Parts: sequence; C-alpha cells; structure tokens
Amino acid sequence: MSCVPPVKVCCIQDLAEAQLAIDAGAWALGLVAEMPSGIGPISDERIAEVAAAVPKGIETFLLTSRVHAKGIIDHHRICGTTTLQLVDHVPRYELRKVRDALPDVRLVQVIHVTGEDSVAEAQTAARLVDMILLDSGNPALAVKELGGTGRTHNWAISTEIVRRTSVPVFLAGGLRPENVADAITQVQPWGVDLCSGIRTNGKLDALKLNEFFSAVEGSRV
Repeated sequence: MSCVPPVKVCCIQDLAEAQLAIDAGAWALGLVAEMPSGIGPISDERIAEVAAAVPKGIETFLLTSRVHAKGIIDHHRICGTTTLQLVDHVPRYELRKVRDALPDVRLVQVIHVTGEDSVAEAQTAARLVDMILLDSGNPALAVKELGGTGRTHNWAISTEIVRRTSVPVFLAGGLRPENVADAITQVQPWGVDLCSGIRTNGKLDALKLNEFFSAVEGSRV
C-alpha cells in the first residue's frame, strides 16, 4: 500500500482507554452501546462523556444495533458522536430517513461477511452510506452476533468487496498484531478496526496496542 490505513480502536470503555488509543495513533474510537451479544458495551451516558471529551480530529463511532430511523436518530442525539456505525441490517428506506435527519453525521454500515452474498449486500449498502465495515458476526443466529467475536472471516470475499465497492471499506474481525499486516496486504482496506486483539483480561493493553500500530505501519510498501 502507498499509505498506512487509519486505525479504529473499538470497545473503548472510558476516558483513560480513549486517551491510550489516541496516544497510540488511533484515527477513530469505537463506543459500543447495548448489544444482543459480544464484548465492550457501555452505557449511553458513558458514550456521551467520552465523545464530548475527545479532541477535534479524532472520530467517534457510536455502535448501535437499532434498525429503525427514529431509534437510530434518537440514539445519536443522546450520544453525540461524529459517526454512526450500524451493526445490524438497516432497510434502505430507514437509511434514507437517517441521512435526511443527520446530514452531517457519517454513516457506516457493517456487513457481516458470511458468504458470497455479502458482496452484493455491501454494494447495495454503499449507495446510501459513507463507509462499509466488514466484520465476522452472524445476524442470522437466534441471538445475533453483531461484532466483537474475535474471529477472522474469509478475506477473499472481503477483498472482492473492497474491489467492487464505491466507498471506503474498513476491515474488522479477529485482527491482532500477528495478522494485521497480512490482512492489509491481501484485502487492501481503506482502514482497519479491532477490539479484542489488543486487550488482556478485558482491558486495553498498551503493549499489544503499540505492537498493532507498529504492524500496521510495517504494512506500508
């Protein structure tokens, strides 16, 4: 790659973790709201606190599992982040309502890469959002997996999505210091996203975090 992809550090728990991620070089922070499963959820009040304290120039992502426009819009107004990360499938007509109501807020649709059908799903979503984020969940399960699995997925499908999608694409799902350079080389995403790969006993690990950023920096060619 000709440049280093920006890094979004997800599952931020508090202001101390936010500062640790920013000091390491994070472009964005992910703040996880209530989810049906997975790691990292914090209260809306904590999300709003962190989002308000983050310096300008650092993006803040609200990870919301809401799928109806009114709920998504209300959630954003409570939390005040720069970006909405929609972790479940949001119907097109609901997305249009969100876009109309929040024209200055970046919209990111998560695509859970479960098979070849994910390519067409990403292409459709790209017409209505600013970015796509590829993750390893499975929203078809009885208890939906909407991220935070710590698993990788089929990077060949992710590569095809990047090639055929018209908006910037983030790669997530099981990334860690040991595999992120290979992921970047193969998939060529616009950015990378991680949560569990830089945590120890649930806490953001400064050593793993710095190793991850060093590996991302080393992917530059």
